[in-house]
Amino acid sequence: MNDFTKLRHADLRRLSTFQLPARADRILVIERPEQLEQLPRAEGPELILSGGSNTIFLGDYHGRILLSRLRGLVFEEIQGRDTVRVRVAAGESWHGLVRRCLDRGLHGLENLALIPGSVGAAPIQNIGAYGVELDQVFESLTAWDLQQRRWVDLNREDCAFAYRDSRFKSEQPGRYFITEVRLRLSRQFRPCLDYGSLNDALKRANLSHPTPRELVATILRLRRHRLPDPRRLSNAGSFFKNPIVDEAQAAAALRKRPGIPHWRLSDGRYKLAAGAIIEHLGFKGKRLDGVGVYQNHALVLVNYGDGTSPALTALVKQICSAVKEEFGIVLDCEPQLIEGAAR
Repeated sequence: MNDFTKLRHADLRRLSTFQLPARADRILVIERPEQLEQLPRAEGPELILSGGSNTIFLGDYHGRILLSRLRGLVFEEIQGRDTVRVRVAAGESWHGLVRRCLDRGLHGLENLALIPGSVGAAPIQNIGAYGVELDQVFESLTAWDLQQRRWVDLNREDCAFAYRDSRFKSEQPGRYFITEVRLRLSRQFRPCLDYGSLNDALKRANLSHPTPRELVATILRLRRHRLPDPRRLSNAGSFFKNPIVDEAQAAAALRKRPGIPHWRLSDGRYKLAAGAIIEHLGFKGKRLDGVGVYQNHALVLVNYGDGTSPALTALVKQICSAVKEEFGIVLDCEPQLIEGAAR
């Protein structure tokens, strides 16, 4: 264990973009994959953490945190194809990866620009934006199985991707420490432009056939308007998942609020825009003891600098209760809410 950088009684605000006050008993920094083989089994609670953009601490964490700081990026030609395999260490910045691929003329990630967090967190959440999700370009990943203490390679089917979900999030949270993610990107630019707000923005800019850089620039403008920079206003991005409901629930919701953006899925269910639902109920711009709903986008909750865990918990409860009462719809949180682990 002498090979690890160890942090004790660490301030967790700098390791979570929502920045609620909390501390950690012990953090082990993982900088090389082989360090995972040296780990003794955890004797208490254990958490894997990287960029902290999708993790909110609601209290001090009295356990062991494994902090991913793995670095590395390799581009591999696939003979006879217009695709390139991209091998990325889990601790790399996701947006940094998007920019580097764009610079090399590799396509498929444009719509996912400016999503905060690390590459290793992307498959856990199956990140997505503007009509594109990670699983569309995902090939496989390598992870250390903390339960069975062995290396595993998992393909797309193994990961059980779903909307903002995967086996790493809902089925076996905390079991796998992802070390490398492999993507397949194309040299051919085949943009996805039919997502509503993106399509509207491109029309306003007279970009019916945008170049890759024009598409990314448009997405950056959209995201920066709707989502605050966590370096200036603490937040965890979209706080609630867009609910997926059956046809009857969707029809009932649209009778009450005809303007809610909605999308019919291949299985006949509907995805509704959670931000529009929350805004309809009057929460946009609402503040509660240092936390609030962002004034430009009701799907984003923010910490104005003096937010507390009780205030955030109370605000989330207010929103979820109001949505359930008005529409009969249960909202799920996107970020991982970490209760203070018991000693």
